[in-house]
Amino acid sequence: QVRLVESGGGLVQPGGSLRLSCVASGRFFSINSMGWYQQAPGKERELVATITSDGRANYGDSVKGRFTISRDSAKNTIYLQMNSLEPEDTAVYYCSFRFVVSSGYLQVWGQGTPVTVSS
Repeated sequence: QVRLVESGGGLVQPGGSLRLSCVASGRFFSINSMGWYQQAPGKERELVATITSDGRANYGDSVKGRFTISRDSAKNTIYLQMNSLEPEDTAVYYCSFRFVVSSGYLQVWGQGTPVTVSS
C-alpha cells in the first residue's frame, strides 16, 4: 500500500515562514509527478505547486515568488518552503504523488496539514 504523510503545518504570523514536508512510503516502481495543493474553508482544492521527476516546477499564480517546491528523490520526499505568508494562505495543505505501479499509474493524496496565518 502506498502512503503519503505530511508534516510541518502550524500557526504563523503574517510575513513568517513555514516548511512543509511530504514523504512517500510503500511499494511502487517510480514517482511520475508530485505536488502541493491547498484547500481553504469553503473553497475548492487548488494547485499550489508541482514538480516532476526531473525537477521541473510549476506554481499557482498566488504563490509565485513566495513559495518554493523541492524534492529529495533518495528520500521520496518533497518540501514546500513558504515565505512571506499572508492570511489568505490559511488552508489545509495536501501533497499528492502520481506513482508508477504494476497496474499503471496511481494518484495518492496525503491526509493534509493545516496552516494558519494570523496575528
